[in-house]
Amino acid sequence: MSTLEQQAAAELGVGQDGAELLNEVEGFIRRFCVLPTRHDLVAATLWAAHTHAVEHFHTTPRLALLSPEPGSGKTRVLEVLDLLTPEPMFVFAASTAAIFRTMGEQQTTLLFDEVDAIFGRRGKDDGNEDLRALLNVGYRHGATIPRCVGKDHEVQHFNVFAAVALAGLGDLPDTVMTRSIVVKMRRRAPNETVEQFRLRQHEPQGHAIRDRLAAWAGEHGPDMGQAWPVMPPGIVDRPAECWEPLLAVADAAGGDWPARAREACVAINAATAARGQSLGVRLLIDLRKLFDASGAVAMPTADILVRLCAEAPYTRDEDGEDVFMTETPWRDLRGSPLDERGLANLLRRYDARPVKIKVAGRSLQGYRREDLWDAWQRYAPTPQEAEPAEPAEPMGQESGKGSGGSIGSGLAEGAARAGDQAVLARIKARFAGGAA
Repeated sequence: MSTLEQQAAAELGVGQDGAELLNEVEGFIRRFCVLPTRHDLVAATLWAAHTHAVEHFHTTPRLALLSPEPGSGKTRVLEVLDLLTPEPMFVFAASTAAIFRTMGEQQTTLLFDEVDAIFGRRGKDDGNEDLRALLNVGYRHGATIPRCVGKDHEVQHFNVFAAVALAGLGDLPDTVMTRSIVVKMRRRAPNETVEQFRLRQHEPQGHAIRDRLAAWAGEHGPDMGQAWPVMPPGIVDRPAECWEPLLAVADAAGGDWPARAREACVAINAATAARGQSLGVRLLIDLRKLFDASGAVAMPTADILVRLCAEAPYTRDEDGEDVFMTETPWRDLRGSPLDERGLANLLRRYDARPVKIKVAGRSLQGYRREDLWDAWQRYAPTPQEAEPAEPAEPMGQESGKGSGGSIGSGLAEGAARAGDQAVLARIKARFAGGAA
């Protein structure tokens, strides 16, 4: 390679260190935007990089920049991404036909501002049905939408696969949210400062980084598209599909990006899951806390309710202090605390119903761990349970010897049926202490 060729390759980013290039992209975004967390900044950086190799990926996640109020920096993020991504189309008032035809001519990066308006209108005056279809199905490679065009109404299949960033108020429909990496934007605090963004000044800088990203992606794009990145524990199904392209970019870049990308993946998905939890799923999670903390095989309904409503502690901390469930909605559901009937109604949809249990010789209404276990695995799994796991080993009969042996073996058998290794360990320790 001649000196001029080497110089041209260096200027274009050919052979450039991927980690250093992503650091530069991250720094450019940080100059003008305040994202809520460092994980959000990592996600935005990887998303910008993946747009340059999007044609090699099976899916492309939407980057959803959402906030409760205007003035939260969403549009500024789109403006910066406009300088870093290939063939960007800033969609504010463009017609649906113009968007479809542009996408049919070239691989386009769509940057939607005020996207909440697309989903806020229904009825005969609604002209956004095609855009909603684009956002829903266009995340998968090869996706097309058939439409009749021309005087003869010939059917034409429009390619709608494209990288898309969205900015809007509130939340989006689940069909879009589940295909998105969600960043909850907020207004800048007085101590959060950024550099003033001036397009005519910063456009050449952004485009220089964009061109080097394109050259780097041109080298590594085919390999990234064929890669099968290792997912963090608990990231499966749609979240795994969304993050696969970004993790492939991070792995190709190297350095500390593979670790940072997976850390961001776990953190953002946990925050998204917490925001999107239904009341029923929240109840299952809190019930699991109660049962795991107590090691109980069954609990009376009355005991469950006083602990859920923070009228009694559900466990103790390392210093022996009582711990209450304070960050829960159960004390005030439409002005009243959760009661026995409400608990039963919420759990009935998961096929968990109250049964008669024996407590100190008395027969009371309550819930058994084994009856809740299936719902826990499906709707409230721990990260380890989200991956295939070996079944728990039941305790041997010799564990029931000594004082209180029948109680210890009964608890162990119940926990073994439930398959909860952590609870089995606690039961073993408790029973061993009692036997001593």
